[in-house]
Amino acid sequence: MQKLILVFLLAIVSTTMFAQKQPVAAKKEVSDPEAKAVLEKMRKKYEAYSTLEAEFSLEIEVPQQPKQTQKGVLTQQAEKYRLKFNDRTLVSDGKSVWLHIPKSKEVQINDVEEDTGEGGISSPQDLLKAYAWKDYLYAITNEFTENGKVVQQIEFKPTTKANDYSKVRLTLDKKTLEIVNIKSFGKDGSRYTLTINKLTPNKAVPASTFTFTKSECADCKFEDLRLD
Repeated sequence: MQKLILVFLLAIVSTTMFAQKQPVAAKKEVSDPEAKAVLEKMRKKYEAYSTLEAEFSLEIEVPQQPKQTQKGVLTQQAEKYRLKFNDRTLVSDGKSVWLHIPKSKEVQINDVEEDTGEGGISSPQDLLKAYAWKDYLYAITNEFTENGKVVQQIEFKPTTKANDYSKVRLTLDKKTLEIVNIKSFGKDGSRYTLTINKLTPNKAVPASTFTFTKSECADCKFEDLRLD
């Protein structure tokens, strides 16, 4: 779960919800075709970038606790990525995943999880395919002007009651199709809002960005948990 929480906080908010496998509901409801068309255009836009760097903030609201705001940076190239969030770093070359935990001077190495098509998230790219998952219904619920931009909101709702979240709300810039924020609503009253503060596409990135070596933490213990 720790890895899922860290993988693309653009998953961050919604990974916790989307990563769960749920039985398909018997009720024959369908998602909004207009919302699907918007999400498909968004997916194609993001996948067309050769690289992507996103600076983001995550606002955490838990009942009876002070509100927290945390920041991070994601650098991505296709299935490869480097995510810095708080004091942790998550790196993947598309085959392996390194999780660096500075406090314990530890680096955990795992295989990248296979895409099962059931809503699992093994890379930031998987989140862009969320609209194709069968266990959620989604629709455009609002459109308004914010900070001089027209934005659309698309809400995802799980089709079963077993989910810890009642819904996830995605806010997009209608013109550019860029993600403004993602907000999840927990049934326990918790709220998680991921806001994209700066997006830089097609930035030159060295290949070494997507591996984690001992040169980055010479005194760390490397624990290899890969199957092969």
